[in-house]
Amino acid sequence: MASASSSIIPSKITYDVFLSFRGSDTRSNFTSHIYAALCRKHITTFIDDNSLDRGEEIKETLLKAIGESKIYVIIFSENYASSHWCLDELVKIMECMKTMGRKVLPVFYHVDPSDVRKQTGKLGEAFGKVKQQFKESIDRVERWSTALTEAANLSGWDSSNYRLESELSERIVNQIAKKLCPIFFSTSTDLVGIDSHIEQILSLLSIGTVDVRFVGIWGMGGIGKTTIAEALICQIFDQFDDFCFLRNIREKSKKHELVHLRKCLFSELLQDENLSIEMLHVIPTFAMERLIRKRVVVVLDDVNDSDQLTALVGNHGWFGPGSRIIITSRDKEVLNGKVDEIYKVEGLRHSEACQLFSLKAFKQKYPPKDFMELSERVVDYTKGLPLALHVLGSHLCGRFPAEWKSALSKLNQFPDSNIQKILKISYDELDPVEKDIFLDIACFFKGNERNWVEDILNGSGFPAGWEY
Repeated sequence: MASASSSIIPSKITYDVFLSFRGSDTRSNFTSHIYAALCRKHITTFIDDNSLDRGEEIKETLLKAIGESKIYVIIFSENYASSHWCLDELVKIMECMKTMGRKVLPVFYHVDPSDVRKQTGKLGEAFGKVKQQFKESIDRVERWSTALTEAANLSGWDSSNYRLESELSERIVNQIAKKLCPIFFSTSTDLVGIDSHIEQILSLLSIGTVDVRFVGIWGMGGIGKTTIAEALICQIFDQFDDFCFLRNIREKSKKHELVHLRKCLFSELLQDENLSIEMLHVIPTFAMERLIRKRVVVVLDDVNDSDQLTALVGNHGWFGPGSRIIITSRDKEVLNGKVDEIYKVEGLRHSEACQLFSLKAFKQKYPPKDFMELSERVVDYTKGLPLALHVLGSHLCGRFPAEWKSALSKLNQFPDSNIQKILKISYDELDPVEKDIFLDIACFFKGNERNWVEDILNGSGFPAGWEY
């Protein structure tokens, strides 16, 4: 018969979720509630209905089901470690987590996580009896002990934190649904140059560490900050207990008070639609206590005022160990002193700009020969700005060369209104002195060396040594 260390390479994914539990403890109550809730959400779940009719070794079909599942929910109960079948399941599950990147979600059902981690308490007593039964199989017992410790160190749910089992089961199922169906995001094939941005931001995030970290993504309008944040969060969101992507804070702040945005953020992170947050300077203790226990990732998109950061994410002490807060902004001053690291988004390199434009204009990576020179002119005009490449590529798609030449001539005199509208936001939010500096540079100093321009403006009483 197969052992728990058997290596089965699945040809397909059959199950969304695999439930590991001690039947005599939870089958007729908590596990059945979890299973029913998963089924209601049409989440394909494997549950072993024959766990009381097993031989001495874990069945090959069970190993196969583990290998063909995306997410494992381990329900640790007092007698979980009294079953060598459950322990063999656990070893196989942890192996799949390490070798195939599968997700493991532990639930501590009327047991203390530290008892699972250290094999103490009533669970430890049950495990002691199994150890005695298998005292001749030292290696196997050690694998069981290691698997229990490793699983208990993962982020999960402690039933003692929930008044009702229905609330706990709902929270677990909602989290699973999020991990399986990140409908918040959609994949795109034209994210040119995105990988290098993500790689550098990931190094700043240091997701493996337990500290809470704030990272800013800074750059001009249309440079791709939001797109980068979307692609980034799509890669990392499932490594956290919960996530929230709060979009367009600049615009939403004009329509809603900050307390409303805070309520939206906390409700999403705590999975509580009825959360009551009515005051800007006070947060309910129960909400803060729940948040500080959770490892979350938050994206605040298009922040333009430091008051927004204070109201929405406060400080590092608001969030559980390992949490990450990502903030996109056009204004570096908003981020200074508020974040641990700032990543500046630069324009696309020439080759990347050519590829993005071609994807929008021709639906392929490279322009046709007849359009090569015209495409180069457009790319030079955009200066690597993704927004401009996207807008102009879409506008010129399907047009004849003569129409391209006419459009290019027009652009030199009258810039595209869709691009101008986005860029003008940054100008409109400058204070009067900053607007004067901008207009002086645009009208009189275009093409001159930066240091020379700064000297002239500073000598005229304008503090022009800032970086925008």
